[in-house]
Amino acid sequence: MAPIKTQPGKSRLVEALLETAGDMRRSGLLDAAAHQKITLRHAGTLASAMSEPIEADEIRALRERATMSQAVFARVLNLTSGYVSQLERGTKQASGSTLALLNVIRRKGIDTLL
Repeated sequence: MAPIKTQPGKSRLVEALLETAGDMRRSGLLDAAAHQKITLRHAGTLASAMSEPIEADEIRALRERATMSQAVFARVLNLTSGYVSQLERGTKQASGSTLALLNVIRRKGIDTLL
């Protein structure tokens, strides 16, 4: 198992924690889910997992599956309905916290945010 790279500026303590978690995983003391949770939290790869791009038609499908209008969907995401419309037409690309929330909805469903 290759060592996990940490975000720039991470402390030696975090590096030691990740090394220990890796050793525990290899020895069987830590299951895969617990190891992944530790590494996602401390290695900084959560941002890449949460920022998987979403196409315009998938955003529309997420909203329709939630049986929400663009206005209601926008309110849940703390956006304007015009921005949701632009996302669904593909004239804008979701980024930052909007992209993270859309990925949460994609993986866990709209009820996670309600």
